[in-house]
Amino acid sequence: MPILAKPLIVGSSLLYLALIVGIGLWAARRTHNAKDFFVAGQNLGLVVTGLATMSAAFSGFVFIGGPGLTYRMGISSLFIAVPVGFTAGLLCWTVAKRLRLLAEARETFTVPDAILHRYGCRKASGLAAVAVLAGTVAYLGAQLQALGVLIEAIFGTREAFPEHSLAVAMAAGLAIVLFYSIAGGMVAGVYTDVVQGLLMMAAALAVFFYALKAGGGLEKIGRSIVDSADFGPGFLDPLGGVPVFTALGFFFVFGVGNLGQPHMLHKFYMLGDVRKLKWMPAVLGGGQTLCVLIWLGIGLAVPSLVASGELAPLVHPDDASTTFLLNYTPQLLTGLVFAGILAAIMSTADSFVNIGAAALVRDLPRAFGWKLEQEERRQLFWGRVAVLAVAVVSAVFAYLYGDLIALLGTFAFGTFGAALAPALAVGLNWKRVTPTAATASIATGLVLSVTLEFLSRQTFLPFLPKPPLPPGVLPAAVALAASFMVLFVVTTITKPVPPDEDVAVVMEL
Repeated sequence: MPILAKPLIVGSSLLYLALIVGIGLWAARRTHNAKDFFVAGQNLGLVVTGLATMSAAFSGFVFIGGPGLTYRMGISSLFIAVPVGFTAGLLCWTVAKRLRLLAEARETFTVPDAILHRYGCRKASGLAAVAVLAGTVAYLGAQLQALGVLIEAIFGTREAFPEHSLAVAMAAGLAIVLFYSIAGGMVAGVYTDVVQGLLMMAAALAVFFYALKAGGGLEKIGRSIVDSADFGPGFLDPLGGVPVFTALGFFFVFGVGNLGQPHMLHKFYMLGDVRKLKWMPAVLGGGQTLCVLIWLGIGLAVPSLVASGELAPLVHPDDASTTFLLNYTPQLLTGLVFAGILAAIMSTADSFVNIGAAALVRDLPRAFGWKLEQEERRQLFWGRVAVLAVAVVSAVFAYLYGDLIALLGTFAFGTFGAALAPALAVGLNWKRVTPTAATASIATGLVLSVTLEFLSRQTFLPFLPKPPLPPGVLPAAVALAASFMVLFVVTTITKPVPPDEDVAVVMEL
């Protein structure tokens, strides 16, 4: 698309970019110390915290990656989104309250901080920091890849740079992310979340309506897909597009693994009043449910339009969202949705660069027993340097990964879940869990997730065997199940180590 062909789209996107630059400058003036930078001063209200948590979970992965994954494998992809019906409540009831109370008892800015305070074990905390870094590089990479796809669609970079369009678009997006993340830290991110959350909930309903209208209604959409040689009946069969283990693996990883996502858990440290958590499932779950309509609507409409001949088959499945929005919605709505997706990606990217930076600046030094710099300005400076390093590495990793955004995001989500969910969800609710068990569980989840994913994808070392997994089994699901099993087994065979008194009080509340 030529840059001036649809001025409302370009104009609204540029206006939004100017808005987030303003948010970054405003946030920089409110960021005075490490507490401001990493947990937004720990004084946010319910709505801001709820929207921030929703935005961290629903970003480029859902709005760009979700419809692309549906285009490739059918509605089996929705097993990723189905758990939103219960994960908000599960998250708040099992983990969020104790994390926030733990932050009252001790200085707690990160998930590895919580692991350290709960178990009193630097080894477990250090492994958690490594897991956070590994997952951050992959998940932030998915956001930057989605941002690159969006910038390509808005500004037509494929025409100007046909061979290196995605790289150029990702570099431009990276520069914007770095600006406001380095300037404002988490303060910038959470207020971008508010803009994104409100915009996307309203836009999701409108996009879903236009998706049904473009496809001629659900009945016609279904008939077009079923009668198509390219898609067929299996596309609409929940267990027809992929092996059953893949669908169930999606549900398991994105349901239970949700309890170990640091970019979401991190937001609970920011809530000013822990008593307001009782309303959080309604805010978080309701917002997520509305946003899934974009995935569902575009994910069904685009294959239907391709099947009926109204759209050419997509070369890149991840173009499903941008192709539909550019061709089947009014310019003003398209511009607003693009701005909302930009906001989603930016806010989530900000969350990840900051938790990754915290792992480098705070968590790993503590795990090695290094004395932390006490001067606030020095902590803030090194936090910003770490943001730059994490973001650049993530962008390079995503570009080299070279697959769908949703698949890269699934790997990252699974790594977080496998490494952290058992030690947090079980460990914060059961005093019997030992430091040895937590360490073994984190190590098992991290190593299995990364190793199985690498072996299943690598092609440059042909002598390495493929993972001995049944067809369709997700490496992340295996790693998550193994992590839980190791936690329970090692807990039963090791001597109990009671948590410190203040931590025990938190676990009883």
